[in-house]
Amino acid sequence: MEHVSSGKAAGKSGGLSSTAEAIIASPVDRALSGAVIAGIAQIVEAALLALLGFGIYRAYLGGGEDTFYIPVILATALVANIAFNIAGAHRIAIYRQPVGQISRVLAAWAAVMLVLMAGIFVFKASDMVSRLWLGAWFVGGAVLLAAFRIGLHALVQRWTRQGRLKRRTVIVGGGKDAGDLIGKIHAGAANDVNLLGLFDDRVDERSPDMVAGCPKLGRVADLVEFARRTPVDLVIVSMPLSAEKRLLEMLRVLWVLPVDIRLSAHMSRLKFTDKAYSYLGNVPVFDMADRPISDWNLVFKWAFDKVVAVVALVLLSPVMIATAIAIKLESKGPILFRQNRHGFNNEIIRVYKFRSMYTDRADATAARLVTKGDPRVTKVGKFIRKTSIDELPQLFNVLKGELSIVGPRPHAMEAKADNALYYEAVEGYFARHRVKPGMTGWAQINGWRGETDTIDKIMQRVNHDLYYIEHWSLLFDFYILVMTPVSLISKSENAY
Repeated sequence: MEHVSSGKAAGKSGGLSSTAEAIIASPVDRALSGAVIAGIAQIVEAALLALLGFGIYRAYLGGGEDTFYIPVILATALVANIAFNIAGAHRIAIYRQPVGQISRVLAAWAAVMLVLMAGIFVFKASDMVSRLWLGAWFVGGAVLLAAFRIGLHALVQRWTRQGRLKRRTVIVGGGKDAGDLIGKIHAGAANDVNLLGLFDDRVDERSPDMVAGCPKLGRVADLVEFARRTPVDLVIVSMPLSAEKRLLEMLRVLWVLPVDIRLSAHMSRLKFTDKAYSYLGNVPVFDMADRPISDWNLVFKWAFDKVVAVVALVLLSPVMIATAIAIKLESKGPILFRQNRHGFNNEIIRVYKFRSMYTDRADATAARLVTKGDPRVTKVGKFIRKTSIDELPQLFNVLKGELSIVGPRPHAMEAKADNALYYEAVEGYFARHRVKPGMTGWAQINGWRGETDTIDKIMQRVNHDLYYIEHWSLLFDFYILVMTPVSLISKSENAY
């Protein structure tokens, strides 16, 4: 994919160093999500315990017709999973400790089995449960857990050596304070953080080109371009809490990026309760901003997009075929229209649409908005634009991973409101690109679709997009999807 790399759209200030350009040019292995790894480990561990319990039941007792064991096995595996989490045994840092994690899970497993035996005694179910089966499951489960954890440790250590678990990280700030922070990160979070460099607006002796072995890559504004040209997972701000004005200015620049932003508390004299902090190794930080969709939510949204796209293509294929035939019969030219638009993190994607204009009058850059009665639009085009049938080929963009089913609508590169480019008309416009754009969205079902000829209209659309990003959930996506056909009928006055 191409990237916007100049002008305001890229946040370019022209100050990226040669080191920064070298980092951008280097191949990148994307970091594995610790939360996803832990989640998969939990599912596999609980499933293995349940399968072992059922296997021993079948081997020792022959299965039989008694179904009492099945709910007992499933409930015990679930409770064991909860106990392992309470014991803190499902964290990447613990996976790196073979003895520590094995001792935690074995202690939790023993506690769960004691609770199970107590429950059997209290409810007088000893005649219904074989002590041989229970003992075999306890011993077999302990061996299984130890073996699983040894394997998990080896796998996590391998990923650690490969750098697959390290988040690509930059520091905002410089000088001695940043040097202290770098030292603490190397001492306690080296396995989790891959420090790429520093960004600092100061250019005097307080901010040298190299701090504790970490290079200065540019100014703070350059970080926006840097993060759009190479993956950045985490931004750590090394500034005192008293520098309120500088912090606000920095956040105003960086909040458009889909990254986690943390404020280091290593040099703060104020002490808060432990619940106020999160930690990078032993470094306390304040959470200032999180990427909108991450970890398991990314997996759920990916699955939602793919399932809905496939089902929609199957159900709507007759409509799409009929539309293609109608377009071909009415006017010369291709059936599909391809247009460059801003995508996730301001990347440029090529979006598919059914052609709704005469070929010789098409506007590939959308420099001129379509208006009511626009002579460039064909008769078929008027209908498919009004009903949004022209957007259906974007289901292929969803399958390619360029679009989501639900998200902020991708805008054309040269689209304008009141003769001003969208990103010039609305401050913080690019914050809507912190998530993948969608075929439909919160703005569209609230009537903000179609023509955006005034700054107020594009501001309303952007405000709705930002609301969606801040309040995203899978249920919210489902609601928007269900309400989309309703809004096409009831709120289509601006679509032409």
